[in-house]
Amino acid sequence: MSKVLQSFIGGQWIGQQGAQNLRSALNGQTVYQTHAEAIDFGDAVHHARTVGLPNLLKLDFQERAQRLKALAKYLGEHKEQLYAISAHTGATRADSWVDIEGGAGTLFAYSSMGSNELPSGNLIHEGPAFPLGKKGGFAGTHILVPRGGIAVHINAFNFPIWGLLEKFAPSFLAGMPCIGKPASSTSYLTEAMVRLVEQSGILPAGSLQLVIGSTGDLLDRLNGQDVVTFTGSADTAAMLRVHPNVVKHSIPFNAEADSLNCAILAPDVTPDDEEFDLFVKEVAREMTVKAGQKCTAIRRAIVPRQHLDAVAEKLKARLAKVVVGDPSVEGVKMGALASHAQQADVAERVALLRQSAELVFGGGAGFSPVGQGVEGGAFFQPTLLLCQKPLQTDSVHDVEAFGPVSTLMAYDGIDEALQLAARGQGSLVGTLVTKDPQIAARMIPVAAALHGRLHILDRESAVESTGHGSPLPPLKHGGPGRAGGGEELGGIRAVKHLMQRTALQGSPTMIAAVTGEYMRGAKLIETEVHPFRRHFEDLQIGESLLTHRRTVGEADIVAFGGLSGDYFYMHFDEIAAKDSPFGKRIAHGYFVLSAAAGLFVSPAPGPVLANYGLDTLRFVKPVGIGDTIQARLTAKRKIDRNKKDANGVGQGVVAWDVEVTNQLGEVVASYDILTLVAKKG
Repeated sequence: MSKVLQSFIGGQWIGQQGAQNLRSALNGQTVYQTHAEAIDFGDAVHHARTVGLPNLLKLDFQERAQRLKALAKYLGEHKEQLYAISAHTGATRADSWVDIEGGAGTLFAYSSMGSNELPSGNLIHEGPAFPLGKKGGFAGTHILVPRGGIAVHINAFNFPIWGLLEKFAPSFLAGMPCIGKPASSTSYLTEAMVRLVEQSGILPAGSLQLVIGSTGDLLDRLNGQDVVTFTGSADTAAMLRVHPNVVKHSIPFNAEADSLNCAILAPDVTPDDEEFDLFVKEVAREMTVKAGQKCTAIRRAIVPRQHLDAVAEKLKARLAKVVVGDPSVEGVKMGALASHAQQADVAERVALLRQSAELVFGGGAGFSPVGQGVEGGAFFQPTLLLCQKPLQTDSVHDVEAFGPVSTLMAYDGIDEALQLAARGQGSLVGTLVTKDPQIAARMIPVAAALHGRLHILDRESAVESTGHGSPLPPLKHGGPGRAGGGEELGGIRAVKHLMQRTALQGSPTMIAAVTGEYMRGAKLIETEVHPFRRHFEDLQIGESLLTHRRTVGEADIVAFGGLSGDYFYMHFDEIAAKDSPFGKRIAHGYFVLSAAAGLFVSPAPGPVLANYGLDTLRFVKPVGIGDTIQARLTAKRKIDRNKKDANGVGQGVVAWDVEVTNQLGEVVASYDILTLVAKKG
């Protein structure tokens, strides 16, 4: 008897009665059922707002980043359970790796980015702050704060795990509880993953809920503080985008839709070049990985007309070696489509494409997947089509067969290749294969206007390239036009997209109090204790030291030149220096930096453990022989990353504002210094 899937709503698993049968893509047998019970979406939204949201905001960015890391480890430890279930989707082990371990890897990536790039607390200061008046009493900046709403993520069938986790990770960091709705056909894999998440106990209650089946009236219950994201067809995205409640409350809606992505073989590449084989390999791989069921797959292979036959022959030879069937059988390289409905849809769309394109490989004649019981499976033979006149043919740019299908199309000249690429009307990704940097420099800026990501492939990048079809956490995923017009991933950008950006005006003291970051002009805290003698917990933002003075002499310049080996004329040639814009010999900028450290450092052992870098360094005015410098050191920003050293002593990061002035009170150097500072005990 097939298992009935359950939704996870309001902290409870609900669903006992079966509804829709979900069949194995390998043999057609029913393996799961969606549940028939209606979901109370009022309860789901109430739980997210009253339980999930407060629990998430009890944690700060750093603590939520740690939870993501722990969850990624937990899922990795239990991944074999997911691999076993993933087999029913028709995926090979390699296909499932992208979904399962790619999902966990995205959690790891956002944990790392959150830990390294986000502050303590739940407010991001998008500085620097800047003066809005001449007297220094009025300033402005921007802050990002949690929206105070929930995130609804509606996902496609092709990546049941990664598709949810790549949206969940930035939402969780941003402090938004999530309600995930996977496509029904492969929702059994998402349900298994969410069960592991719930069993782990790592996430605060209410962080993640799961909808199996229809979203019902969920969107009607949202407000302007919430967000909706969608991955799937362009038609469904268009329908959801104009949902009356989404429009009424201006609810942010982010769509990532399927697109007719292209790969272009540049005219400089010949059949004898390594890049030629790289192009063929990339197209074949994108046709067969996940059985071509990727929103980033290559649907249009744009080739110089003179090389069309050579590319077609090499692709045919490579595709002929691809063994299709049950992935548990040794030697199988491509599995089934995710469902029988998908199999029928791909067949229908290939028939449409064949009305204006000729068949190069595939077509189903003699196709027989390997394995026992596969006759009832949702298999589809890799299919390569050819369009000789793509500029005069609309269907190859409009109809997407979401499976192992790609169309070769000929071009004459670079401008025509770019014109064909643009006929996709907006794509998630495009690949340019070339060995000529000048061709890349000419084509990429033009193609970028209609692509969310561009991948330049040559023999150098191929050594480490993750490929045309692989979105990466640090890089934006999404595209203009047909591709949905949205953005996902892209590093910390994804977190900021899910927060409220607000302009802030006030006195420097008030802005510093709100942002938790000192800005010049704010009130200082000066005591008898050197700030470097304070432990992390005791140090206050704005705590400051004004140092003693030091007069710079010629001996300082000579000695520093000897130590550093820097004998630049501005420091040593009296005659040449007089003809310079400064009209005199000046001290090395790095001498000023070093001398300032000598002024403000407290040399004895203490809480400050290490200096690991400088930010925003500027040498504002020259320091000449006889000038006197002084430094002001001020605690600017603290980040508690909840880390301990080998001895179990906690540490935090402190950024210090350093302002070096001359005898006239003019700023000569300005920078932030970053230090590790010990906690007590």
